[in-house]
Amino acid sequence: MRDRPRASLGRIIHDLGTTVLDVAASPGDLDAEVTGVHIYDPLDELIVPAGAILLAVGVQGAADICELLARAPHAAGVVVKLPVDVDERVRAAVLRTGVAVLGLTRAASWAQVAALLRSLLAEGDLAEPGDGAHGDLFSLANAVCALLDAPVTIEDRSSRVLAYSGRQDEADQGRVETVLGRQVPERYLRLLDEQGAFKRLYQSQEPIHIALDDGSPIHREAVAVRAGDEILGSIWVAVRDPLNAQRRRALTDAAKIVALRLLHERAGADTQRRLRADLLSTVLAGGAEAAEAAGRLGIATARLCVLAAQLTSTTTTRRTAPGRTTTSGVTTSGTTTSAGHSAPGGRVSTGTDGVTSTDHAAESARAEGDRQRFCDALALHVAAIHPKAAAALIGSVAYAVLPLPPGGGDEEARALRVAESFLARVGPRHAANIGVGRPALNLSQVARSRADADRALRVLRTRGAAGGVAGRAAGYSAVHFESLLLQVADVAAAEEQAPSGPYQRLLDHDAEHGTGLAATLEAYLDAFGDVGVAAARVHVHPNTFRYRLKRLVEISGLDLDDPDARLTVQLQLRIFGRRH
Repeated sequence: MRDRPRASLGRIIHDLGTTVLDVAASPGDLDAEVTGVHIYDPLDELIVPAGAILLAVGVQGAADICELLARAPHAAGVVVKLPVDVDERVRAAVLRTGVAVLGLTRAASWAQVAALLRSLLAEGDLAEPGDGAHGDLFSLANAVCALLDAPVTIEDRSSRVLAYSGRQDEADQGRVETVLGRQVPERYLRLLDEQGAFKRLYQSQEPIHIALDDGSPIHREAVAVRAGDEILGSIWVAVRDPLNAQRRRALTDAAKIVALRLLHERAGADTQRRLRADLLSTVLAGGAEAAEAAGRLGIATARLCVLAAQLTSTTTTRRTAPGRTTTSGVTTSGTTTSAGHSAPGGRVSTGTDGVTSTDHAAESARAEGDRQRFCDALALHVAAIHPKAAAALIGSVAYAVLPLPPGGGDEEARALRVAESFLARVGPRHAANIGVGRPALNLSQVARSRADADRALRVLRTRGAAGGVAGRAAGYSAVHFESLLLQVADVAAAEEQAPSGPYQRLLDHDAEHGTGLAATLEAYLDAFGDVGVAAARVHVHPNTFRYRLKRLVEISGLDLDDPDARLTVQLQLRIFGRRH
């Protein structure tokens, strides 16, 4: 597996540009390797790992900056909100420690810059020029910016920012928000959609001019990035006036170069994902090859916990990308009318039922894309927790292997908190369930932790299918008994076992007479014999419930005073109830 490119401070500043970070005081060179992001908290002991970028939240004034530099002499850089108070004391401290002081634009929140930096470091988006990785897109963006004399973004089909040039501070607030969030804000997407901008963009082989109806004097020139008939993304240029013919040709040519780069990166990313998934799958399976695979992933000596995450649905009605609408699990490119036709940008052939093979293929591809983006988000989240954490999509489940630091109490509970914080972060756009396995003290126990996580995930899926709340995380220990019941149900189904005894007699009577005595029994047992509570659950008067209870005892022969008889019938209700 190719090593992740070295992320130098200079490369980070180059790629983020002055829209986000600017150099306030430099030690002379910016070659320091960046290893992570650390947030300053005045109430905690300051322990900054070597090479970390320190986000100096709340720090202002030259004296405070000097004190922070003295306390973090091995950091790669210290970030302070603009304007930065730089005087001779600060310059001397920077030269003495070799730690750069960077200024953060006031338009950016600390959470935004932390997420942006961690994203770049975790995803390997940084590369030195010419090494063929994602950094080339930033170089291309800067080259197009120089050709057109205007700031540029390169975006994918979902308006996520893949790269951007410098000089973004010359654009408008919408562009600044786009760069900071690495995604075009929803309100601008709606505005562009309402103006028909995406439809025009994907119809045209040439750049188009877009005057936003937002009162800004800054307009956009955009061109689609194509590989044959496939739309890979687009290039967006912030301009005050339409480009002249020469610059329009330059933008068209640039789109062809960007298309080659995107295809190359997609192939490389697919290869890396497959390799990572193969290695992680080997680790999760255990066996003789697990140690070598774990060594290549860098997790061979760690205490580990496995997380199994799965989207609850990828077929909800939502807007998946500009000019793309998903309804009832069917995705079409372009703007789809009620007649089932699509605007250019995609090909749709509607059958008599309104759904075609093209629809199904598009839906399948979209669902796979949703799962991969979900897995990428999980990988980013766990990498922020531990740099050696690994994640990969295996089938429809995103697995993460999280190294656990020694000590600190209940390790399964700590891993569960990681899962819960991830679900809270991705929010409703990625409704999902996450099962958390028991900690593995060594590699031989990783397969068990994976099985635990799978079983906990299955319990959550079963709860959702039964009308429970989706989007939850659970540790295996908390759902152990439910998991055992599901396993017993599997054995019963495989051996074609059927209900027996009093429960079977109740089922036969209900089927013959249209009664609901089995439901009455279940309500009674679930209420621990409280007739009032049980009657309320089945919406009848307590006297009516007592009569039904008497009848079911007469018909089934069940002795409700016998604890073993109650346990037997309750287990049958749990095991067979979902099939009858």
